[in-house]
Amino acid sequence: MMQNKLVAAWHAYMDKPSAEALEAMLHEECSFISPVVFTPQKGRDMTMKYLLSAGQVFHDTQFRYVSELVGANRMVLEFEAEIDGKYVNGVDIIDFNDEGKITQFKVMVRPLQAVNMLWEKMAATLDQMKAS
Repeated sequence: MMQNKLVAAWHAYMDKPSAEALEAMLHEECSFISPVVFTPQKGRDMTMKYLLSAGQVFHDTQFRYVSELVGANRMVLEFEAEIDGKYVNGVDIIDFNDEGKITQFKVMVRPLQAVNMLWEKMAATLDQMKAS
């Protein structure tokens, strides 16, 4: 079953992140929907930029998935983490096509304190990535 393969591939990526593994999972026209950016970020390169940046922000935060729902072409993975002593709870809503390529990656986060903190940290990380 394609969904099980994709879930396994996503968890393997989360255990050992690499740009190559991420790129292989993303459709070239995928989009990333952020909890803090008004418009969807379109294309594999933009999606990779945001997901790799998030990986840096969540590194060493006890990030963990606490539940998952998997349907025909969508998986919803609820996560928890702690950053700078603040509790972060959210969901990754990942849509994929019949070939198993991610077509849309949407992140929703709560509580508001966590959203604001993540916005600051993501902005700083994206700026660092631009500079290098």
